[in-house]
Amino acid sequence: MTYSSLSEEDVKNRYITPAINKAGWKASDYLMEYAYTDGRINVIGNSVKKGKRKKIDYLLNYQPNVPIAIVEAKDLNHDYGHGMQQGIGYAQGLKVAKNLEVPFVYATNGEKFLEHDMITGKERTITMNEFPSKETLWDRLKLEKGLTEDQVKIINEPYYSSRDVFSPRYYQRIAINRTVEAIASGRRRVMLVMATGTGKTYTAFQIVYRLLKAGIKKRVLYLADRNILVDQTMVGDFAPLLDKSTKVQGGQMDSSYQIHFALYQQLAGNDEDEGHEPFRQLKPDFFDMVVIDEAHRGSAKKNSQWRKILDYFDGPKVTHFGMTATPRNDKEASNVDYFGEPIYTYSLKQGIDDGFLAPYRVIRVNLDVDVNGFRPTKNEKDALGQTIEDRVYTTRDFDRDIVIDDRTKKVAKYVSDYLKRNHARFDKTIIFCDTIDHAERMRQALVNENNDLVAKNPNYIMKITGDDKEGKSQLGNFEDTASKYPVIVTTSKLLTTGVNVKTCKLIVLDQNLNSMTEFKQIIGRGTRLDEKHGKQFFTIIDFKGASRLFADPAFDGEPIEEIDGNRPQTVTHRPGSSDPTSPSDGDPGDIVAEPRPVYLVTNKKVKVINDQVSYMDENGDLITTSLRDFTKKNMLGQYASLDDFTRKWRNADNKQRLLDKMEDNGIFYKQIINDEKLKNMDPFDVLVHLAYNQRPLTKAERISHVKHSGKLEQYQGAAREVLDTLLNKYEMDGIQDLESNEVLNLPEFEKFGGPVKIIFKIFGGKNQYQDAVKTVKDEIYS
Repeated sequence: MTYSSLSEEDVKNRYITPAINKAGWKASDYLMEYAYTDGRINVIGNSVKKGKRKKIDYLLNYQPNVPIAIVEAKDLNHDYGHGMQQGIGYAQGLKVAKNLEVPFVYATNGEKFLEHDMITGKERTITMNEFPSKETLWDRLKLEKGLTEDQVKIINEPYYSSRDVFSPRYYQRIAINRTVEAIASGRRRVMLVMATGTGKTYTAFQIVYRLLKAGIKKRVLYLADRNILVDQTMVGDFAPLLDKSTKVQGGQMDSSYQIHFALYQQLAGNDEDEGHEPFRQLKPDFFDMVVIDEAHRGSAKKNSQWRKILDYFDGPKVTHFGMTATPRNDKEASNVDYFGEPIYTYSLKQGIDDGFLAPYRVIRVNLDVDVNGFRPTKNEKDALGQTIEDRVYTTRDFDRDIVIDDRTKKVAKYVSDYLKRNHARFDKTIIFCDTIDHAERMRQALVNENNDLVAKNPNYIMKITGDDKEGKSQLGNFEDTASKYPVIVTTSKLLTTGVNVKTCKLIVLDQNLNSMTEFKQIIGRGTRLDEKHGKQFFTIIDFKGASRLFADPAFDGEPIEEIDGNRPQTVTHRPGSSDPTSPSDGDPGDIVAEPRPVYLVTNKKVKVINDQVSYMDENGDLITTSLRDFTKKNMLGQYASLDDFTRKWRNADNKQRLLDKMEDNGIFYKQIINDEKLKNMDPFDVLVHLAYNQRPLTKAERISHVKHSGKLEQYQGAAREVLDTLLNKYEMDGIQDLESNEVLNLPEFEKFGGPVKIIFKIFGGKNQYQDAVKTVKDEIYS
């Protein structure tokens, strides 16, 4: 092997790893081939394709929780600095905005190192013997960032780890490090924005743990507005601190504990408690840290009953730390005004792209009455004998001001038929309705569409709303992956947040949504991955046009919701209204409005006009083109002309490997070839027909061409029989069998004596066998 022919792995083993070790780095100080993402999941029809994980050649750590350098390696056919931009890209991937995560980046081909300092922006070249030690880089980092004594102390404090507690993912580590460093530097307001399902409470636990262990903070108040959030947090992510924790109950606070978990409602008390509310039992400086869970909710409002708790515990050394997936920024409440800009944001889009969150597809269903509206005839009475006000009613009115009975039934039938058609009748499903009454009517309609399964277990379909004790009692079972029932639940507001149904595969939107915050919270019910139980993506069926909000830049491009003040607001509980506020569990309440009559129409028949499926593209945008059009677009994006593609195809030694790479880039030939009309075609023909309008050949036609070309006449006897058998396998299963020696282990080749005899006896050696296979492949595609 010549010097220049060394592979990248050879260069690492011979030159780069020894240089790092010689500088004093131990094997435990760095990670090789560090994969910091899981690989994006792409939804293709009803199946998924897993993308590649992002990997760093070397990630060097000062401490296990403090990455300090990246080394990007290349082989000797590249200049030593060739990998620098790639390395900087990785460093940027492990940080956000202006703040630094990995301060030093190195590129090398084994001859020299190019160093890029992410703090100063300077670059320099050093020899292989001059690679800096861990202590050298740490001293430079402290000096260049001007770290304080408290910041150094908190950086050196490790994460909590045990056999039962997993190590932080890269974005959690960033969030933890950013937050503890900011608090250690004296920042008194910190907000962390992380998409639902990305581990906010786990991240909060690690932050609190490290601050307590380092002595930066001593007492913590953890505030939430639902019992379920408090209970899950205490016995879940915060379990390692359970001996230091207490839950405030009955308004009584126990000063002997370091960590207090409490509901806002309990601490704020009632109107008659004004001036001696429960939170006043402790002095204003008792807590030096207040954690505000779901910070977009009531505590964000300046004049809320709950804000007075934050105002009370707000001494000069107290830090308020807010967490949310959906920060608010409107006329009523602004998280930004209170906390400042988020110290870190990990969005739904980023989580899906990294493979940590489930992607989704959207089915938009149009009902004729939704498209055309409903106008009663003159003096028409409803089923209750009320004269219906004469005007055009639209989806904004349905199920609030007017109920069209058959519309509810058609929605229930469409959802039920979808589950039946996809053999998914036991997929956990949440149907979001406009009101409690709407949720009850939807429950009844679903029961009648699924009476066979309801007869086996009445809990197959349930309504879970704030006013329903029986339904709420089943919430734990609905969340539990080990519990089969309930399967389908209808709701209004109760399940929009704070509910963890990891196996939820279907979300149905039959609710008018104008609030981006609420929309994000609802979508978040489906974003958790649970591959162990077969949950890799979820489907959204939208009946009232709520999916239009996906196209709003505020959905993911800008995480802060801005409301113009003219958008309609939800109203409080009335006959047919949303869930009422429930102090017992902190269900979200709505704005009071005057009650209006609700009309019931039973003589209007409703039809489904059409439905349209949208998929997420590689940029995370929803596209409504067909799978064929999507594949054609990506095909032309990579290969502008037929000549470009055929040249690439001819030059590819391994066609299947090229096809796999194309599939990773959105060219989903496998799903298209499943069409009955295309099943006998080679992927090559399907793609050139789809993208360049060429007449496709069947595999049988290509085989016939090979046999009549005369190119196989040089092979006689057993050798020709082996090649003919390979062609038969190609016709049955495709090109991959021709390109793998594993095919020779199949029963069809046993009569020839197996792989070793075929390759070495019949063809005379490995090179001769590969030449024969290449001849066949070249002639197939000639």
